[in-house]
Amino acid sequence: MQSIKPYLIRAIHEWCSDQGFTAYLAVSVDASTRVPREFVKDGEIVLNVGLEATQKLLLGNEEITFQARFGGRSFPVVVPIERVAAIYASENGEGMAFEVTEKPAVDADLVAPKTPEEAGPEPVAAPAAERVSRPPFLTRVK
Repeated sequence: MQSIKPYLIRAIHEWCSDQGFTAYLAVSVDASTRVPREFVKDGEIVLNVGLEATQKLLLGNEEITFQARFGGRSFPVVVPIERVAAIYASENGEGMAFEVTEKPAVDADLVAPKTPEEAGPEPVAAPAAERVSRPPFLTRVK
């Protein structure tokens, strides 16, 4: 079943635009996240995803992509949906926080072993989903 998270992100982004607010994304950065690393603080980055700040903004079901300027330079941004920790209006903090989930690492030896002997021991479950704390200014959606 498709996650509800990308639909909620799009809805809150649209609400921000309709109200004349600026939508911001709080993102938990990992290797799958393409953002300018010099702006990442403590593994997180906050991105202005308002219509005036982005070009070619696509709020997809799997990832959010756009072009933005950082320090005067254009940069292509790619944020997997599972890395979004929150979306909110910068003017009043209204928005929604999400649990950040990790994709399990795929080990080629575990994908399709040829015999039971080659499979080895049972794989250990991936760690529980990482929780990113909600920004202090973010309020619950009413």
